[in-house]
Amino acid sequence: MQSYTIGQAARLLGVSPDTARRWADAGRIATRRDEAGRRVVEGRDLAAFSVELARSDGTDEETPYTSVRNAFPGIVTAIKLGDVAAQVEIQAGPHRLVSLLTREAVEELGLEVGMEATARVKSTNVHVDRA
Repeated sequence: MQSYTIGQAARLLGVSPDTARRWADAGRIATRRDEAGRRVVEGRDLAAFSVELARSDGTDEETPYTSVRNAFPGIVTAIKLGDVAAQVEIQAGPHRLVSLLTREAVEELGLEVGMEATARVKSTNVHVDRA
């Protein structure tokens, strides 16, 4: 039977390896050690978990689907578009967050002033999720 390392499983699930490790540590994904001592997930277990994860999408709002922890839901207050880059400002309660994105990303997300969005901050990076 096919088995996957935590990194491979994370890639297939669309999350970071850290998120997959946390899920394994919490018992959400069953793992075992292979001959080299790496944690691996059996293919059948990963397939079942991926179906469970897809079914819960949108129904369990507390389940993070990203490793970026600090989420600031708010409203887009300004967008400055350049030829290649864009600046997006989000007001989340008392917090003003500014993210530099590509113009293409802003257009693909369909971001507009007045739209609900979530700024996700990790280190010095601000990611923007369209709500």
